[in-house]
Amino acid sequence: MSLRTYIILLILLLVSSCSEYQKVLKSTDYDLKKQRAKEYYDAGKYVKSTELFAQLIPRYRATDEGEDMIWMNAQSYYGMKQYDMAETEFKSYVEQYGYGKYIEEAYYMQAICDYNISPRAELDQENTRKAIEEFTIFTAKYPNSSRVDECNKMMNELHERLVEKSYISAKLYYDMKEYKAAVVALSNSLKQFAETKYREEMMFLKLNSLYQYAVNSYAAKQKERYQSALDDYYSFMEEFPKSKYSKDVKKIYQETAKALKIQAPASEAKTTN
Repeated sequence: MSLRTYIILLILLLVSSCSEYQKVLKSTDYDLKKQRAKEYYDAGKYVKSTELFAQLIPRYRATDEGEDMIWMNAQSYYGMKQYDMAETEFKSYVEQYGYGKYIEEAYYMQAICDYNISPRAELDQENTRKAIEEFTIFTAKYPNSSRVDECNKMMNELHERLVEKSYISAKLYYDMKEYKAAVVALSNSLKQFAETKYREEMMFLKLNSLYQYAVNSYAAKQKERYQSALDDYYSFMEEFPKSKYSKDVKKIYQETAKALKIQAPASEAKTTN
């Protein structure tokens, strides 16, 4: 068989297939639609299966067949990686079939959809928070499920993404030299994520932001703001007495003590080179 003949036969087969599919879409034979929808689903032809399920589900929603259709429709969207649509369908299943045969997996799949949608840390983390909430609901509802360990692992991963997002957002103010806003953002982040792996760096950035904010303030406000920097210095040193930022922290202390006209202890009198 020549290549040309093969291409012609392939085109004819595709045209015939499309023509058959269009006939099924337009047909009033719902038994045929059900049969073809299941066949397309089993064959992984999810675009076709979802279009047929869209016609079938309203008609069979209150039946046992409707439960399977909603489930297959949700799985079809998931198979196409249309996770937002899949989540909607899994949620629809949960709402309609609270005691259905797929209910445990439906709760799990809702969370998995948001897990897959969750973007890198620099972007908005709404879906990350939703996924954590849904995994939490799943593990509380099914504590003996074989998926609990996997859920906990994914929740830890998502939590780290929120930590990183908080760090990036707070540091952005510092990098922009918006020191007042940086202090607020860094303080909030440290309060929300007390065990963050960025804690030492963020505490230093907060201290330096307080110092820089004091330096750039009106004279009438400087004493109060230098005092805030000094208080933060003591908090930093208590937690990180041997910090990698020690040299910079000591400089901040010396300049702050000078501004407040207080005598620096002998141990702080000279900057380490």
